[in-house]
Amino acid sequence: MSALTSESRLVDSFETRMIGIDSVDLDKLHALSMSVAWPHRREDWQFLREFGQGVAAIDEIGRILGSAMWFPYDDRFATIGMVITSPRLQANGAGQWLMGHALNQVADRNLGLNATRAARRLYLSLDFVLEAPVFQCQGEAILPPDVGLPAGAVVRPVDAGDMAAIAELDSLAFGTDRTALLARLMAHSKGVVLVRAGRIEAFSLCRRFGRGQVVGPVVACSDADAIAVVHPHALEHAGSFLRLDTREKAGIFADFLSRCGLAVYDFVTTMSLGDPWLPVPGRRAAHQPKTYALVSQALG
Repeated sequence: MSALTSESRLVDSFETRMIGIDSVDLDKLHALSMSVAWPHRREDWQFLREFGQGVAAIDEIGRILGSAMWFPYDDRFATIGMVITSPRLQANGAGQWLMGHALNQVADRNLGLNATRAARRLYLSLDFVLEAPVFQCQGEAILPPDVGLPAGAVVRPVDAGDMAAIAELDSLAFGTDRTALLARLMAHSKGVVLVRAGRIEAFSLCRRFGRGQVVGPVVACSDADAIAVVHPHALEHAGSFLRLDTREKAGIFADFLSRCGLAVYDFVTTMSLGDPWLPVPGRRAAHQPKTYALVSQALG
């Protein structure tokens, strides 16, 4: 057994051991994310635990000092997320220890994650490769500008019969089937679909998260379609806190977010281990759907 995957470790003169994240009290996980100024509520942690798996580092008196989670979508791909070490342990190798356990559980899969600036060096040391920035756009939403619907399009709320079409569209954009995750999200979200000639060509979901509401995922084939399915959420939540995480650095969609009051607050970096996660820039086929907003930084 290597040092990275040992079941216990001497950190800062006290013994710390690894336990399954399902056995950790949600209040302690919430306190851990608060210690690094992450916005996750107890309910957000619970949602992630229901979909993924993970470990936590606990000391001799029961304090939670770190976490790491993984979300396997199939036998070929998984994402890594919620890798947190308490501030006092960040210089003591605890991040590598936690990541060692996560990587051991998703061996033989291609991996993706979204790295904070503080964690990029850790992931580079583990041979992850930089791919693209993700811009965390958030703020008190303002009334969005009036936008006309794209040609031939109708926008309506999601209904239960849309699941298969939404999952197919998302799979084309994300690269693997996320039906199980989407079903969980739809149970907690308000959704909007764009329909053209009887076919769903774009969708968005908006749910309670952190300080307010978060919009994501958003999948569409064009900026105009993406704006059309985000507009209703911006309109509904004008005057309250709204967040959307996107890889769109500039252009019509990014400008629309700015005009809704969602300024860029911070950014993380998409990284991969194994095959590239994201399509090669410039090789996206015309009318191919793409992800305009992430589900979350942990889930992609």
